[in-house]
Amino acid sequence: MATMTQHSNGVPVLPDEIAPFARSVRDQVSRTVVGQQRVVERVLIALLTGGHLLLEGVPGIAKTLLVQSVGRAIDLSFNRVQFTIDLLPSDIVGSEILDQRTGEFRVHKGPIFTNLLLADEINRASPKVQSALLEAMQERRVSIGETTHDLPAPFLVIATQNPVEQAGTFELPEAQLDRFMLRHRLSYPTREEETEVVRRSLDLRLKRRGDGAMPMTAFDAIGDEHQLDVADLTKAMEQVQQVHVSEVFMRDCVELVALTRSHPDLELGCSPRAALALVQASRARAFIHGRDFAIPEDLFALAEDTILHRVRLTYDALAEGRTPDDILAELLEQLA
Repeated sequence: MATMTQHSNGVPVLPDEIAPFARSVRDQVSRTVVGQQRVVERVLIALLTGGHLLLEGVPGIAKTLLVQSVGRAIDLSFNRVQFTIDLLPSDIVGSEILDQRTGEFRVHKGPIFTNLLLADEINRASPKVQSALLEAMQERRVSIGETTHDLPAPFLVIATQNPVEQAGTFELPEAQLDRFMLRHRLSYPTREEETEVVRRSLDLRLKRRGDGAMPMTAFDAIGDEHQLDVADLTKAMEQVQQVHVSEVFMRDCVELVALTRSHPDLELGCSPRAALALVQASRARAFIHGRDFAIPEDLFALAEDTILHRVRLTYDALAEGRTPDDILAELLEQLA
């Protein structure tokens, strides 16, 4: 059985005994991004299961760089949209444009027509724009004019939001948060990792254009070579579908979700999507870690990312200083 290794700060990272697909992605991403192995694992889980991922973290911890690096590692088409208050649904989905020469309308497809869409600071867009994106995430197709268009396969949305700065933002409602399979909270790098980031930045050279030049960034260092393609991803997705999930494991997932609905400090518990997400994500994690069966370690490792964004505390619990993390720890103890 594959075992987890530990960083110096106690954060689990991907073990040495991992699937070749996951190893290839990890190795290529690590050429550009230092650390963040847990985030790489979560992105891989989302890719392998077709789920969507919400990344929550302060600016400057390589969220965009990491997502783009994963897209390059698997030769996926990648688009990034910076969400702002004045963004319109048509800026994401696309629109019909009148062709002056023919007098007919033609379809202009928006950035959502891609394999990997990075929705940067999704909570800065109006609820109307958020709803348009989340509807496409659920249906995997969009309507432009009177025509419905299927989105590319695979299609994955990775959204980010800043948990600190709330000015000029629109909080995602629970119903929309529920559409995300996982929500992962990023932390600052360790001092060793941050030192390596600075060291790598010193190795970057100038990028010349004509007679002028500008300093290179980490994005310029992302390699263009692709060791994997969509066919490799599809094969890995098929292997994930073969990972065995026992009846006991399924019951444990359902029981954990059910406990959130009866806890006295929770005003809102998890929907059935949480149990589905937990089982599917556990299968993908088992595959990444070189196993063909899910184990309790998968459930406990993914519980935070599948549960916490789907629950809401009561007013009294908030007043007492309780946190969702506290509640989840209690529920996991009951499950154990």
